[in-house]
Amino acid sequence: MPCAWPCLAWRPNEHGSYPAMNESTITDQAQRKIAFRTRGQGDGFITRLMSPSDLGQVLKPFVFLDIFQADRRMIQAMSSGGGMPIHPHSGIATITVFTEGRMRFEDPANGSGVIAYGGVEWMRAGGGVWHGKEMTPDDVDRIQGFQLWITLPRELENAEPESRYIEADDMRRAGPAHVIVGCHEGEQSPVPAPEGVNYLLVTLKSGESWTYAPPAGHMVAWLALAKGSLETGSGISAGEMISFENGDAPILLQATGNEDAVFVLGSAVPHPYDLHMGSYSVHTSTEALVAGERRIAELGMRLRKAGDRRTQSGTTPVFR
Repeated sequence: MPCAWPCLAWRPNEHGSYPAMNESTITDQAQRKIAFRTRGQGDGFITRLMSPSDLGQVLKPFVFLDIFQADRRMIQAMSSGGGMPIHPHSGIATITVFTEGRMRFEDPANGSGVIAYGGVEWMRAGGGVWHGKEMTPDDVDRIQGFQLWITLPRELENAEPESRYIEADDMRRAGPAHVIVGCHEGEQSPVPAPEGVNYLLVTLKSGESWTYAPPAGHMVAWLALAKGSLETGSGISAGEMISFENGDAPILLQATGNEDAVFVLGSAVPHPYDLHMGSYSVHTSTEALVAGERRIAELGMRLRKAGDRRTQSGTTPVFR
């Protein structure tokens, strides 16, 4: 179902491409300025760009972001049972997208298929889940992508969990952007996320320009660049995450360098609650956190009794 969208400062021309922006254009136009930039901290094949205890305090409801990348050797280890261990969550939703490679899923409640560029795994932990091996690598040489956490509103933070795997062909597009969460340029994502959050996966060809005009009230905005380079008043290089100053001005971007720029961009209405954090959980109050951690402890006991839950394809479905 289409959603309302504001007028954009830049629109594609009759050939479907976007007008070029030069440095003076980017400088002269009213736009959001960069407030902070980081390359995070690496740990094996994962680099943590944001956590609830640091940048997540500023960018909530976005509270956690990892960029992950694995070569053939790491992929083989993941296929043999290595990689991320099964672990719990409550109070948040996780959103996983891929910028390169693809992963297989198999789940009795969700069928089977492949998630590649443009597709998404959405997992609303709510009152509690255990997960970490619900996807397994396909036959590829390299995998790269992002996992994002968002906080949930009070009515959902301890609600029943929900998982969705949506392949790329079933996702909506607006220009160079796949609409992973929310609504952009009249295109509504099929992901059943709370209102007030947009999350886009974008590829700009070298030299191509694009403007993101956030919906009303989306005072929080950031992006993380997986490949290539971007210009937005100053340069952004692959591996960087930047946050923008709070406000409602558009974000003007141009891909520079010799390769396509591939990135994720988020904007949202600010989360109105303090973050109450456990080891794997983020809630709006101490009481909600206690309830969530109690639930994931109970699920952990049931999970140990359940034994080996692996499917024929090697995945272990989300336990909820």
